[in-house]
This record gives sequence, structure tokens and C-alpha cells, in this order.
Amino acid sequence: MDLDPLSFLVDLCCANDHKQQERSPSVIVIGGGMAGIAAARALHDASFQGKIFTMRKKAGTVALCYGNSKQEGRSPSVIIVGGGMAGIAAARALHDASFQVVLLESRERIGGRIHTDYSFGFPVDLGASWLHGVCKENPLAPLIGKLGLPLYRTSEDNSVLYDHDLESYALFDMDGNQVPQELANKVRDEFSEDMSILRALKLVFERKPELRLEGLSHKVLQWYLCRLEGWFAADADAISLKCWDQEVLLPGGHGLMVRGYQPVINTLAKGLDIRLGHRVTKIVRQYNEVKVTVENGKTFVADAAIVAVPLGVLKSKSIQFEPKLPDWKEAAISDIGVGIENKIILHFKNVFWPNVEFLGVVAETSYGCSYFLNLHKATGRHVLVYMPAGQLAKDTEKMSDEAAANFAFMQLKKILPDASSPIQYLVSRWGTDINTLGSYSYDAVGKPHDLYERLRVPVDNLFFAGEATSMLYTGSVHGAFSTGMMAAEDCRMRVLERYGELDLFQPGMGEDASVIPLQISRL
Repeated sequence: MDLDPLSFLVDLCCANDHKQQERSPSVIVIGGGMAGIAAARALHDASFQGKIFTMRKKAGTVALCYGNSKQEGRSPSVIIVGGGMAGIAAARALHDASFQVVLLESRERIGGRIHTDYSFGFPVDLGASWLHGVCKENPLAPLIGKLGLPLYRTSEDNSVLYDHDLESYALFDMDGNQVPQELANKVRDEFSEDMSILRALKLVFERKPELRLEGLSHKVLQWYLCRLEGWFAADADAISLKCWDQEVLLPGGHGLMVRGYQPVINTLAKGLDIRLGHRVTKIVRQYNEVKVTVENGKTFVADAAIVAVPLGVLKSKSIQFEPKLPDWKEAAISDIGVGIENKIILHFKNVFWPNVEFLGVVAETSYGCSYFLNLHKATGRHVLVYMPAGQLAKDTEKMSDEAAANFAFMQLKKILPDASSPIQYLVSRWGTDINTLGSYSYDAVGKPHDLYERLRVPVDNLFFAGEATSMLYTGSVHGAFSTGMMAAEDCRMRVLERYGELDLFQPGMGEDASVIPLQISRL
């Protein structure tokens, strides 16, 4: 009869152990190879107290590592680079899965492109401010509902204009005359071809030559062009209209976060180990660990890392990767577009404008068009938000805050000559901010849409998250959140597989989470 060495070892230990009433049988396993691990596993499952001792050489020294088969005393570890929505979501998920998590953020605040400012005495978002998809399918809906955060969603009103997202508008020409809604609809309906936006514009004139003769209709067309440039934060000659037509939107319309996005970020970040003012300069990946170095020279070491910095930062190559990232990853970083949209927020003493969601200004070119978000309708505050995008956003970033605010006010004066001067203002600069170097990603002309997936795919134990890694919901907060959760789960599975401890992980928020109805107003 063949002898099973492992069974023999277990039986021998059991036979020789003198059990005491208040003491479990014990054994020491010397050697952490397959035989030692197998023996320790069998004895552990037989209710033995087990220790593994092994001598391991590392960095010119000899370190004595000990623990039971579950590596007693040491949890799997991960470093999160970037404290925006994606990074915070990943850190939250892995922290709740009992990982040791350190999040490194270059700024002195968390949130990234979410930045709620309170200097007016009430919350105003300088960055992301909308929940795109006010519905239970939105992965952020459970948390927003639990926090009781109110949303403002636009509602239909036949007395004003609407764009393709059913947001209400009042459009004006440069002389202050309101544009008829019928004319705006006529121009908008022609604007749906699969090509660059500028090419589509030329086709509109070819198919509807009468539009060339209607000066105001041309201006309205430029207005919709301006709105598209704002949606993608880029100029029309860079945006792929074909990819835009394929965009996936969640149902429910768009909801403005009335109290700002900061409460969501703060809730997700509660209890996490977050190191502010830690700008990452170098990431070295090895088979069994990742080393992350910050600007002051300090190095953090963990089993894995999740890179959740904005695409603009990756494009700038301010983070050195060793070894260098694969060519396909570098190509994704290079070929995905990153655009700029800013906010110039004007706070007034009194309200003197129409009660609609947006005020739009039409002009001869999209560059000359402009629009203001009316926060008074949504929040009751006396605030208009001027939102330049593309080249106009770049040009306003060259101005001082005072000059930029005055520029925005002059655009308002063109349509409302009796407008009173603002009493306060705020100006964002997402394009030149070294922590972002852009607002959000977009589909560039001639580039495949799967670039987003290539950017998301891990490289060994290095994972990637952020709105630019979302195939379906680029440029959105819920897209960033979802990619953070995906990166966390991918990281968890890889690390625990190596530890031999892979089990089922249920995120704190997901499709099965109980949903509290969202608080939606329609003023």
C-alpha cells in the first residue's frame, strides 16, 4: 500500500500531541515552500495552532518572516494615487475589504475635479456639479439617497427653448432680442451626422442652403455648436461626432447637486488613511510589490497600486513609470482627448434675469457664443455661472481672476444691459492646474472608442481608474466612481489570489444596495 506522506505527517502529529483541556494541539512547520504550506494547511484545518518559519533574503539583509498560513499579522496592501472620486471609491472599497490602504493626494484637499467652495456662505461647485442620470441605475444613487442630498432636475416649460438634453434655455442675439424656439429647433434637428462637428456643420449648409441666407439661424447653429463644445470641453474640429452619437446616457435626465458634491466625497473618505500634499513622481512595479515615491523623496511600498490621476496628468508624464508602460497603454494615454471647461461664478445682490435654467447668447461663431447656468432657479441663490469651453476656456485662463470675471460680466451685459455688477466671483482653471491639466476626456476624430478600455486594463499589479477609463460614462462622476470600484475589485482578486485567500467580496454600494429615493425638485 502506498504511503501518503502528508497524511502520515498529520496522523503522527495528532498521535504524539498530548492534548490539554484548555490548549489546542500545536506544531511548528519549518519551510514555506509547497510542502511546508501543504502541511500547515492540513494541520490548521485539523484545529492545530500552526506557525511557519522561513529565512528570506531581501535587499542585502536577512529578514525573519513568520506567520500562520494566512500570513498572520499582515493584511494585503494597496496604494491609491489620486484623491478624486475614482481614487476615493477604490480606497473605500478596499479598506472595507480589510486591505491596508494609503491614498496619496497631491493637493491639500480631496475631491480632485470635484471642488465645492463655501466662500460665498453657501456651497457652489467649481468642478463637477451634475448627476448625469437621475435614476436608481446610477451607482451613486444609493449614497446620494442615504445622505438625503437634494437634486434639481430641469422640467419642461413650453415658454423657453430646450436643447437635446431637455434643459430649458432662453436664447438671445447680440442685440438682446430673444430667438424664436421654432428656429432653434429647425437648426438643431439637422445636426446629427457621423463625422467631425465642423464637417457636419458644412453638410447642414449643403442640405439647407436657405440657412445661409438667414443670419439669425446661422447664429443659432453656432449656439448649438457652442453647447456641444461645452459638453465635450473641446473645440469642434477635434470632437468625433460619430462617437458622440454612440454615447450612452442613463435615464432620468441631469440633476444638479443643490448642496454640492463635497458631502458625497467626505462620506466616502471617512476613516481612510489619506496623505494630502503627497505628489507622486515615480511608480516602480515589480511582480510582488509596487513602490511609489512622492515629491519629498518618501517611498511607499504595497502589494499593488491603483493610479487614479486625471488623464491630463498622465499625458504630462509628470509620473515616471518603471519599467515604462507598454506601448498600447501609452497609445491610449496619448490618443484619448482631454478638454477644458471652466466656470466663472458670479454672485449678485439681486436677481435681474429670466427664470430659466440657462441663458444663452448666440453669435456669428461658436467662440463668440456663451451661456450662463442660473443657480437661482435650482438653489435660490443669486448666482450665474459662465461656462467657457475649448479655446475660449484656454483664453480666459490667461486672464487674472478679476479680468475673467469682468469678461463674463460683459457677456451678460450684452443681453441684459441693465445688469448690476457682481458682489463676489470665483474662477476655475482646470486646464493650467498641474493637478488636473484638463477637465475631462472626449472622443477625438479618427480614434477608436476602445481606447478607454485600454487605459483601464491593468499592467501586472498596477491598476487604473478615473473617468477616462470608463467605456460608457466618460466625463461623468458616476463613471469615475464605477471605474474606482472596478479597479478595487480587480486589485482585490489579484492580490488575494496570490495570498491564497480569495473569497467573495460584496462592495458596500452596488446594484444590490438598498436604494432610498432621490430628492428631486422641479422649481
